[in-house]
Amino acid sequence: MNSSTLPLLPLQLLFLPAVPVLLHTLAAAGASAGSRDGAWRRAEAGALGATIAAAAALVAVLATGPLAGFGLRLDTVGAVVALLVGFVGWVIVRFSHRYLQGEAHERRYLRLLSLTLAAVSLVLAADHLLLLAGAWIGTSLTLHRLLRFYAERPAARLAAHKKFLSARAADASLLGAVALLGAAYGTLSLESMMAAAAGHGVPALAQAGLVLLVVTAALKCAQVPLHGWLVQVMEAPTPVSSLLHAGVVNLGGFVLIRFWPLLAQAPAALWLLAAVATVSVVVATLVMGTRISIKVALAWSTVAQMGFMLLQVALGLPAMALLHLVAHSLYKAHAFLVAGGVVQRQQALRLAPAASTAARHWALAAVALPAVIVGAGIASGALAAPAAVLAGAVLGLALVPLAASGRIARAPAVALGWFAGHTVTSWLVSPATFVAPLALVLVVAVALLALFAIQAAIVLRPGWKLVRQLYPWAYGGFYVDERVSRALLARWPVPGSPTPALALSPTSPGVR
Repeated sequence: MNSSTLPLLPLQLLFLPAVPVLLHTLAAAGASAGSRDGAWRRAEAGALGATIAAAAALVAVLATGPLAGFGLRLDTVGAVVALLVGFVGWVIVRFSHRYLQGEAHERRYLRLLSLTLAAVSLVLAADHLLLLAGAWIGTSLTLHRLLRFYAERPAARLAAHKKFLSARAADASLLGAVALLGAAYGTLSLESMMAAAAGHGVPALAQAGLVLLVVTAALKCAQVPLHGWLVQVMEAPTPVSSLLHAGVVNLGGFVLIRFWPLLAQAPAALWLLAAVATVSVVVATLVMGTRISIKVALAWSTVAQMGFMLLQVALGLPAMALLHLVAHSLYKAHAFLVAGGVVQRQQALRLAPAASTAARHWALAAVALPAVIVGAGIASGALAAPAAVLAGAVLGLALVPLAASGRIARAPAVALGWFAGHTVTSWLVSPATFVAPLALVLVVAVALLALFAIQAAIVLRPGWKLVRQLYPWAYGGFYVDERVSRALLARWPVPGSPTPALALSPTSPGVR
């Protein structure tokens, strides 16, 4: 879209997504000025202003439709995620004001936190791919400094270093994707690329660029095998963990949702994304069930949930992926900020079925819940494509432990909330004519069904020989991160470390 042809009012509305970037940048600049409380109040006001600006942008785009120009983009997906990030950022800034009281380098933390939120907001507002890449790389660099807030701790240095290596690989892949997409279309405007793809398809060079974009998203979302850094950054302050898991790691999913009209015509990229996401879901879910540490369990949960979100994109369900992104961000922000109580409730839920639920209850719920949800979805038209039917069945299986443990009344509420959320996000996300290949849907279905069967065996028959043999492997994270880390650290050791040897990490056996 040529911005010079836009009416005056839409042209002014186009700059709404840039307001959060400006407010967070001003908060970062003012972090060193005035009193401590004054600096925090300015940061809180900036985060609240960013939330209000994102809400205004959402209203504007619903009234006028998507707008793009001057390197910026205003659309419903960007506005929804900007509203989410603004709200979560405001909560985290307020929490940090109390949490960091009396800490050394408090103002540096505030400056880096505001800059991270500014960079995230710029990713959400970017239409020009170089602007998007620069903001995404900037997010990684500021976050790296936050992860090293307690730089005197060896575990913090190790995790931040592993994140740095993974991020630089992702940055190289991202810049390669930008170069290939720009060469294929002769422009770096996403709006122009989508218009060209709608009329002329996606050429081979652009499809190669989309494969690199999928690699970037997988690395940024901490998917297997380069996932170890995400479960080892627990030495950072709790608000940083909340920001990372609720607002930053989700960016890979957001970018793929925004690129969906192009990805829908790139089968190689979608198959790669599905393969990586499915492996990550299975591995992370099994490992999460063995963790005792509160924050480490939540971190493995994030790896699995990011896998589910990316898998939904791969199966042609971007609206469901957006719903997953929003729901996961809100839940995970709350979970980290009140970690103790949340995990105690999760542990109680995890242990209750083993103590009081017979196998026949699980079997009944495993048949009834997916059947009811899929049947209702097909009857209402909400679940039409095979991939959507699979998503409904997976939701039903996910509710089995809840229903089988006596909390059957909560299952319909969750299902209704999911259908309502999917209805809203389907209205917000621009549809693309795409039906996931049946072979891909079947492969994913078999993997997820096997995962459910293993989880059921662990809960119902913990004494089985196969379960006892699986447990130490799952507890050790299947030793994927250890092998990858040894190879990386042998080549790029942690700066200041006396040896390149791999330090004991939260994924290693013996660490709880």
